[in-house]
Amino acid sequence: MPSFRDVQNKIGAVKKTKQITKAMNMVASAKLRNAQSRIERFRPYAEKFYEMLGDLASGVDASVHPLLEKREEVKTTGILLVTSDRGLCGSFNHNLINRAKSIANDRAAQGRAVKFYCIGKKGRDFARKSAYELTQGWPDVMGHFDFSLANEVGSMLIDLYLSGELDEVVMIFGEFRSMAHQAPIDLGILPLSAHEEGDDKEGEGASSEYIYEPSVEGLLAELLPRFIKAQVYRGLLDTSCSEHAARMAAMDNATKACDDLIDSLTLLYNKTRQAAITTELMDIVGGAEALNG
Repeated sequence: MPSFRDVQNKIGAVKKTKQITKAMNMVASAKLRNAQSRIERFRPYAEKFYEMLGDLASGVDASVHPLLEKREEVKTTGILLVTSDRGLCGSFNHNLINRAKSIANDRAAQGRAVKFYCIGKKGRDFARKSAYELTQGWPDVMGHFDFSLANEVGSMLIDLYLSGELDEVVMIFGEFRSMAHQAPIDLGILPLSAHEEGDDKEGEGASSEYIYEPSVEGLLAELLPRFIKAQVYRGLLDTSCSEHAARMAAMDNATKACDDLIDSLTLLYNKTRQAAITTELMDIVGGAEALNG
């Protein structure tokens, strides 16, 4: 059985750890509210953008713009991996990295070269140690990013795709669905495929017909690059919100674990104190009996 003072020191250490985890939970909660408000402001714009672009692209041939046209032979795959910069958020980053590793292995098995483009320190560190090429990394940006980061990353990926250095681009990010569920998602952003929302709305009735000025081809040339940048920004916002939700849940679980550990150590403390008292009483009784004898 540990000594009386050892148990006291352990209880004190666990209480200090509990204070830290509780403070981190509160910080993550405050950051989560801010991240949620950013998503709520962005989603109406994004949904209308997707709807309009889907209507535009559905009426034209894929050959009108190189970002719509799929290549016959895919030689190089670019993976844009969006993770957090810091840990202590449970298995959030681990799930994203496992999804990226699975997709990279699948593409490599098909004979394709794989290049990583990582936003977030955790993904960058994984790509450095992997067997695949880390082409570009943006560490320490997830705490203070804005649309300019999405614009930089999206422009670079578009240039690489148009120049032929990349034949497809897949973005992997954490989608925020609820406080308890943050799912790793892989989304093909280049080349652009048929719009999902347009597919979902099939059969709901006659679709509206619009007259565009200038031509549809001119609008697509202007809007497609913006659409890709909006997709990247969506991945950044979702991952940021998911990170804070995962960290909040992890710190809440850690705080509860500290409470359970304090209870068990308090019980051990009481047993140790009772054993010490019993030993002292036995010494006193033994001494008294010796004197009487």
